[in-house]
Amino acid sequence: MLYQQEKVERAFEMYSELAMEGRVTGEAVRLFKIDTDFRALVEMFCKKVQAICIEVGDEVLLVPETRLSPFHVTNEALKREYFKTKGRNEDLYLMYFATICVIGEFYNAFHSIHPTRPFITIEEWIQAIDRRMATLREYDEETLKEKEKQYSYRWHMLLEKWDGLDDVKETAKRQSANTMSRVSFLHTTCRFLRDEEILIETGIGEFELTEKAKVIIGNYFMDSEYNRGIIAFLYSMKEEDDADHY
Repeated sequence: MLYQQEKVERAFEMYSELAMEGRVTGEAVRLFKIDTDFRALVEMFCKKVQAICIEVGDEVLLVPETRLSPFHVTNEALKREYFKTKGRNEDLYLMYFATICVIGEFYNAFHSIHPTRPFITIEEWIQAIDRRMATLREYDEETLKEKEKQYSYRWHMLLEKWDGLDDVKETAKRQSANTMSRVSFLHTTCRFLRDEEILIETGIGEFELTEKAKVIIGNYFMDSEYNRGIIAFLYSMKEEDDADHY
């Protein structure tokens, strides 16, 4: 399809702003919403760098679609930013795991594209992670090893890391202090999710999803093409688990 040169130039200007700022507001967004050719051009430019543009209210945001996108943040950069020099792979993957768990609590195991609860407390978040860890423990050793190969995710490592944050069995005082280490870890995860505009803190220890998060989750995150089937694996036993829990 042939496009007018002026429209191509304006679309590239919008893409350039998205690439530099990560978001666009104003007249360009209005055109993006009403002019299908303009929108197609902007989306094409984004696709060339393996990114997508999404509408969130009166803004359009740029989101990397794959690890190959130049806008994707590397694991090494995330470890330096959130765990400093002590950061290891297990810290980062537990942070990803905690993110999946908190989103799962909002979306009732991803059976709906709309959130089913308004907020979550940090205590409920910890309990959600505990339940998913318990799900992992229900698999026998060989099955879990196969699942590690299938999903390229070291489930054993996550279990050990999470247990290590609460691996004190002496005095009640020591146990309480160690339990706080889990809270501290989730505070680090919260900082990551706030920086990425996924969660907002609306009260002391209470968190809500942002509109950006709702758009991304509803349109992409639940699709197995994007989550590689990890969601279905982690939540395959959720219904029975939740029934027992409540």
